[in-house]
Amino acid sequence: MEKRYLFTPGPTPVPPQVLAAGAEPIVHHRGPDFREIYARTLARLKDVFRTESDVLLFTSSGTGAMESAVANLTEAGQRVAVVSHGSFGERWVAICERYGLDVQPIRYEWGESPDPDEIGAAVRESGAGIVLCQQSDTSTGVVADVRGIREAVGEATLVVDAISSLGAVPLETDAWGIDVVISGSQKALMAPPGLAMVSVPEQVLARAPQPRTFYFDWRANKKAQDKLDAAFTPAVSIIRSLEIALGLLLEDGLEAGFERHVRLGRAARAGVKAMGLELFSPDDDGAAVVTAVRAPDGIDADELLLHLRDRHGVTLAPGQAHLKGKILRIGHIGWFDVFDIASALAAVELSLTELGAEIERGLAVARAFEAFESPVTTA
Repeated sequence: MEKRYLFTPGPTPVPPQVLAAGAEPIVHHRGPDFREIYARTLARLKDVFRTESDVLLFTSSGTGAMESAVANLTEAGQRVAVVSHGSFGERWVAICERYGLDVQPIRYEWGESPDPDEIGAAVRESGAGIVLCQQSDTSTGVVADVRGIREAVGEATLVVDAISSLGAVPLETDAWGIDVVISGSQKALMAPPGLAMVSVPEQVLARAPQPRTFYFDWRANKKAQDKLDAAFTPAVSIIRSLEIALGLLLEDGLEAGFERHVRLGRAARAGVKAMGLELFSPDDDGAAVVTAVRAPDGIDADELLLHLRDRHGVTLAPGQAHLKGKILRIGHIGWFDVFDIASALAAVELSLTELGAEIERGLAVARAFEAFESPVTTA
């Protein structure tokens, strides 16, 4: 019996009580037992999204909610702007192109942080009325300044993919005036994969055109949720799990969670640098979701990941697209603590040594603990 360790930025480890909730007997989704669970889940989602607006819940991956935004907010041929600084920005581009939109990409080098002022100028030049972006792109570890982007794009409707950032880094949907926020269950929300959610204010829904989707129709789903019903059979077991996970987040306090994620990011980066490795993700407290690391000379990152998994039972995330084989990614969102980060760093150090890489040994874990213990100051 080999112990397995999961250190990816999604899916992430799930607390035992959350798993236990999902193993409860199935209840009927139109019965009073489920309605009570559903009501608590929807209310807790509003608290985590920091919004008074409806949060629509879908049985899908987060990409389903991304598609729902395009299908409900746009008409064929409409011009939209997409901020892309990684793989998931390119996913926005692909979805928009599939729906026949006039896509105006605002592209940054992977690993570069988007500049809100540049984005605002590009949006004004393009004439786009809708802007789509990521808060966190886990392919690179970059967390964008969506508050600054909101201020920079003026009257344009801003849609933020917070699939990997919600619950990990600050996101004030209402206070920052963000129009639509999207997330998923399997990241910092500490629940199993299978649920996506999207916050939709009344004013956004009122001006939306006729939806170009059946399953992801926002109006149909809102009509059902208003009666504590679901437009289609929901994933009742995952919703039970999500209810418990959201309760844990809110009980601990979102601010405490944000601080913990900053500390975990610091620990991961400090340990990586102590080995003499080069970071790909930014080296600052904003990079609190995932730490991306360049593989050392002579080491293929994908081979290293296979070695970690097959030899030591440790799963990290690979690079995507042109970064495949060049970087590895350590996730630290959700149900992680500093001992998890220490384990991941120790496994990387050991595996690199076994593969013949020249690295500094014996320092990573100690430096990680030192970084984790340093105080976090808030503005």
